[in-house]
Amino acid sequence: MTGLDTPRERPNIVTGLDTLLPDEGERAPIPLGDAPLGPGYRRLFSATVVSNLGDGMSMVAYPWLASAITRSPILIALVVVAQRLPWLVFTLPAGVITDRVDRRKAMVSMDVARGLITVAVGFAVLGEQGALPGPDAVDTVTGTRSGLFVLVLSATLLLGMAEVLRDNSAQTIMPSIVTPDQLDKANGRMWGVEGAMNVFVGPPLGSFLLLIAFSIPFFVDAGTFLIAAALVALIPGTFRAERDDSAPEQTFRQELREGIHWLMGHPLLRPMAIILGLMNGAMMISMATFVLFAQEVMGVGPVLFTVIGFGGAIGGLVGGYIAPRVTDRFGSGTTLAISLAGLAVTPSLIGAIPWWPAVALFFGIQAFFGILWNVITVSLRQTIIPPRLLGRVNSVYRFFAWGMLPIGAALGGVTVVVVEGLVDRETALRTTWFACAAVHIGLFVFGRSKLTTDKIEAARATANAS
Repeated sequence: MTGLDTPRERPNIVTGLDTLLPDEGERAPIPLGDAPLGPGYRRLFSATVVSNLGDGMSMVAYPWLASAITRSPILIALVVVAQRLPWLVFTLPAGVITDRVDRRKAMVSMDVARGLITVAVGFAVLGEQGALPGPDAVDTVTGTRSGLFVLVLSATLLLGMAEVLRDNSAQTIMPSIVTPDQLDKANGRMWGVEGAMNVFVGPPLGSFLLLIAFSIPFFVDAGTFLIAAALVALIPGTFRAERDDSAPEQTFRQELREGIHWLMGHPLLRPMAIILGLMNGAMMISMATFVLFAQEVMGVGPVLFTVIGFGGAIGGLVGGYIAPRVTDRFGSGTTLAISLAGLAVTPSLIGAIPWWPAVALFFGIQAFFGILWNVITVSLRQTIIPPRLLGRVNSVYRFFAWGMLPIGAALGGVTVVVVEGLVDRETALRTTWFACAAVHIGLFVFGRSKLTTDKIEAARATANAS
């Protein structure tokens, strides 16, 4: 899956104070958390809906294409590594770039770039699809088509780099278009719709298009990126980080070092970033070869592969909308502990009960807990990181949090190969889920004392006092 940032310091903040007392006929402000989120947010929200529709289609199209090109767990995991490697090698520079440029323009540029890259993939697949097995041929063993594999590998690497800069810009632009009291609400709705489009709407459409032709989902995905770019371009205002003109000019390296030192010196965000990194790494151990688990252990094709994801979409959507209420009821620290506990249980259940209706249910529970974690931690970062450092510190946090994704994916592929040499392939594919659960059990024990409600509220109070 963050000093104080007051409305006075935000040039593009939306106040949203607009209500009428019926008995007195006088206007009075309503709580900011219940106020309208404003046109800037609605456009950003719409862009998120469209782009994540495309992401949902690609979640089916890319792994199914990879499994048609090769049946090697290592090579399939390598595609996931290439997609996530930029979070390890490009996240820190992206943070400095985010604090130097207009964040809205960066988002537009990256969406356009992703659209063009995906168009290129679509044409390449169109030229090769006659030589590929059909999408429903899940048990077909083919030789690796090296040319197409290298192209897919290169495209996923470039798409990942664009995603790093685009997503960092999107998170740092949010505090400029909604008020601080609205961040939980705004982020919750955003995370909820992302999950719904990624899993509930996009994959079924991707599966349907995939059954027509391998190339069609990629062309539609490219179109969603370009539409999202147009919507973000319509958000009014400029979104450059505030800079102190009286301060001496810093080099790229000095600005990067400042962001690293701020995060590493923070007693709450530092362990939070490390915990999230290990969470993501553990999850990728199981997800790197999930397409093989689905095909060979659960015995499903692209349609049921999509249906399994419905549970995750529903859980994510519910989590996104009720996360603020859960946090108010139990407190931020307890909610994070509940999330870690839930994320420890669900992978073990998936490995033990690989029946697709059960896996769909477990995915929903897993997504619910994941969204709870994201809403709390992202809103916290947006609240307590100083505006001028938001891009850099956010990127350092995500370096730890997301940099483990390619490492986890590589470990997932290696785990299957190593365990398969000792037992059968089905047991090897199940083992990745048990490994994921074991890591989360350790993180629950560690995180329960590090991420308490008292510590989170103390961090907010310190930021408010600065």
